[in-house]
Order: sequence, then C-alpha cells, then structure tokens
Amino acid sequence: MTHVIGVDAGGTSTRAIAVDASGAVLGTGRAGGANPNSHPPHEAAARIASAITGALGGLDPAATAACVVGMAGVSKLSDPAIAEIFEAAWKDVGISPVRTVPDPEVAYASATSAPDGSVLVAGTGSIAGRIRGRRMVSTVGGYGWLLGDEGSAYWLGREAVRSTLDVLGRGSEPGPLARAVLAEALGPSAVDPASDRAPLWRALITSANAEAPIRLARFAPFVSDAYREGDPAADEITSRAATLLVTNVMAARDPGEDTPVVLVGGVLSPEGPVGAKVRAELVGIEVLTSTDGVLGAAWLAAVDAYGESAPRPVSS
Repeated sequence: MTHVIGVDAGGTSTRAIAVDASGAVLGTGRAGGANPNSHPPHEAAARIASAITGALGGLDPAATAACVVGMAGVSKLSDPAIAEIFEAAWKDVGISPVRTVPDPEVAYASATSAPDGSVLVAGTGSIAGRIRGRRMVSTVGGYGWLLGDEGSAYWLGREAVRSTLDVLGRGSEPGPLARAVLAEALGPSAVDPASDRAPLWRALITSANAEAPIRLARFAPFVSDAYREGDPAADEITSRAATLLVTNVMAARDPGEDTPVVLVGGVLSPEGPVGAKVRAELVGIEVLTSTDGVLGAAWLAAVDAYGESAPRPVSS
C-alpha cells in the first residue's frame, strides 16, 4: 500500500503527516521552524526531513506516492545551491519526488476543494494571492515590513506605536491602547499618572528604533484588546487594516468573480476585530477560514497521487 506526505513548514514550526489513499492519517511529525529566509538553509532542510521522518514512523519511504511541502520562504529555493541542499535532505529521507509550494497554497487547500479562488494571509506579514488550478499564479502585497505588509501584525503594531506617539505629542490623556504600548515598551512606570510624560515621546521613539523592526508586531494584540475596551484609536486602526487587506485581496480577483476567499493567519481570526471587519467588507463572497495547512498539503499530495477523487484528511 502507498501513502502520501504533507508538510507545513513555517517560520516557527514544521508539521508533517502521512496519509493513505482513504484519507486516514497514518503518522505525524514535528520539528522547529524551517523558513530558509529566517533559518540557515541546512537547518531548515534538516528540520523538514526530521518532521517527515517522524510522520513516516515505520512506513516504507519508498512507498511514498507523493509529497507536498508548503513552505514559508519557498522562493529561496530558486537559488540552485539552496535547492540542492533541500534535494539532498529529501534523498536522505528516501522519498521522491517532493513538490515544494508557497505556504498560502496549502492554506487555501486546507479550506476548500475549489481549484480557483483567492487567499488572504495576515499573520506577522500579509499577502493576497490569486489561486488557479490550486496554484498561486499571482500575488498582491507580501513585500515585507519595509515595503508593505499592510494590515499585518507588524503593521498593526507599528500603527499602535505611532498612535501612542501622536497622543504624547498632543499632550492628550493616554487611552487603553497608548497605556498598553507604553507599559510594554517602557515599563509600568510609564503609565503612572504621577509620572512626567514629557520625556516619554522621545523614549518611545528610541525604544522602538533600538529593536529589529519586526518586533513591532508584539504590540498588535494590544490593538485588539483596546478595541474591545472601546478605544477609538484602536477602532480606527483595525478599520484601516481591514480596508487595506480587502483592497489587496480584491485586487487578486477578477471583477464579479464568485470563487471563494480563504482567510489565513491570526490577524484574520473570526474572533478578532480585523477578521470580523474583513468578513463584513467581503459581503456576498464565500469566505472560508484556513483550518490546518498540513491537511491542505497532504490533500494536495493525495490529489497528485490518486487524482481529484482523493478524500480529504480530516485530522492530524
């Protein structure tokens, strides 16, 4: 009997599952992050190989009919030297062929069997993609923190700090969002009503610029929390984030297109304000939420091996 393997390799963790032709999950494996843009390629490749080995368990690697790896940072493999590192890892595990795809493709496939549609990702970064034949054929955004990532956790965190600086610059009373940002960046004393707020403006700028820019993403949860407390600044930030994200995903669609939109990432959680506002703006469109990227990867591998009638894995 043959099986297939699906892998979801992200920046912080990697998961793999082995699935048989009936859709039953035969084994699972886990490893650390494997984005070759944020981890050394040899390390990233070794972690994917480790997760695959775990999923195989006692299965014969030679009986692997197909393997799909959804990888954050997959574009790095366009460098032949980097691709060779990963190909060596597949060879060591004993499986071939391995198809590597962008992680939004497996996220899309986790939510729908529809071959065409759109995917909108908003986690630490953001990107929208047009899906045709289950392949991401074009993108909008996804340029990284310096050039874009509109509506992402990074963007939300940056706007939270900027909003706090505006409050301090005007000499206004800090609201829930500004207080949370100040406490996180400068410590509890920064929100003491008895403290001198005059130096806080420069101190916050200095603190934000002293860290890696992507660290601004840690302020994003404060925006959601402050929104729930009724902070107008947080309401305005989340509304702008939703509009930017919707603008990007609609730019990845044809006029009047009736295919689904799959939402991916913590920022787009149905429980969060940005996710709720995005869904409200996408009225009249079928909106789905990605469930588990590794299931999408395994199903894509099953389609490769067994055809369109391959059943979808239901748990990992």
